[in-house]
Amino acid sequence: MQILMPQLGETVTEGTISKWHKAVGDSVAAGEPLFEIETDKTSMEVPAVLAGVLGQILVQAGDTVPVGTVVGVVAESASAPPGAAERAQRRPEAADRALGRAAAASGESRNSVAAAPSGASAGAAQPLDPFHGLRTPQRNFGKARLSSGVKASPRARRLAAEASVDLAQVRGTGPRGCIVAADIQRAPQPVHAEPASGAEQIKALYAGTSYREVPLDSMRRTIARRLSDSKQQVPHFYLSGDLNVEALLALRRQINETASVRVSVNDFLLKAYALALQRVPAANVAWAGECLLQFERSDIGVAVAVQGGLVTPVVRSADTKGLLALAREVGALASRARERKLQPAEYAGGAATVSNLGMYGVRSFQAIVNPPQATILAVGAAERRVIEAPDATLRAATLLTVSISADHRAVDGVVAAEVFAALRRIVETQISDIL
Repeated sequence: MQILMPQLGETVTEGTISKWHKAVGDSVAAGEPLFEIETDKTSMEVPAVLAGVLGQILVQAGDTVPVGTVVGVVAESASAPPGAAERAQRRPEAADRALGRAAAASGESRNSVAAAPSGASAGAAQPLDPFHGLRTPQRNFGKARLSSGVKASPRARRLAAEASVDLAQVRGTGPRGCIVAADIQRAPQPVHAEPASGAEQIKALYAGTSYREVPLDSMRRTIARRLSDSKQQVPHFYLSGDLNVEALLALRRQINETASVRVSVNDFLLKAYALALQRVPAANVAWAGECLLQFERSDIGVAVAVQGGLVTPVVRSADTKGLLALAREVGALASRARERKLQPAEYAGGAATVSNLGMYGVRSFQAIVNPPQATILAVGAAERRVIEAPDATLRAATLLTVSISADHRAVDGVVAAEVFAALRRIVETQISDIL
């Protein structure tokens, strides 16, 4: 039986095997952990589906491979027919030749990902099922028939797209001149001069300087890609203002003197922001391209710093949870996030996020929106400042600066200002609503 790299979420396309629990030749029981995988946001153990013997490991610990890749073979017994793993590795090439013949025999355009390992499903999206092979997300790698009339197999089109090979310059050796994967692998590979030269040019600036190159893991690559896309594609605007948190801090001290759970300022602000979105429903939305999704409940993400990056687990229905229950949930989510034990459902979705750098003494900052969410609340440090009281006298107060970053496609400036005003009222004069 082939063991495939599973898919841990709709947007996950690859995974890294961090550890094998079994060695070749070891017996495996159904449900027993076989290996651990790691994606950009979580790590999980993958159990054996059937009992048997681990016949071969095809992907070593530390290697990253696409979803659907055969990573190992479990035989039903130690006397399983030899060569099973080798046959599993040869199947994609055999399937590619078959698809090449099919493409040569018909004019039908095949836009799906090339032949997946045996057991991998194709076609429409299917629910996650550990007893069946998983597939990588479908992508369109061009038409099966080129303008010259020459046809190309799906796997050849995928390999050509990934290697930036011009199919028009490739001579097909398949049936009726069809271009197959072997033709792409034999074709001269273009030299990607710009990225390579860019890295070399930057390194050249530090010639003679001692430094260490730090490889990018999957989390850092994902963060870089998503935030770059957000700043380039999402029209941000920002609102900043001060909140008088005297009443909030007094209530927090009172709660922490008696409660079994310590409540943070961030817990207060997360609940307050969830309530503010309820009072301004036009801001409790997500951008869906062709429409807005307006939510009935306030699902709020909380930014958690982990080693090497940042994750944002989501507190569901934060507007309806009591403050102590919310604090417990945030603490549990943060702990699992730091251990990279979050389930995909725990960090997906949400209408907004709260990000707090106040504990580092940062007075204010503007955060980047996490698409498809519409807003993110950036929380700075509380400070004692002199303010003018309503009676025109001067007095000291504790103020906290917050900033709302908004996606202008989904939220207008006035709507974001209304959210800020609602947040201020809750924190300054309606603090009991947070409980």
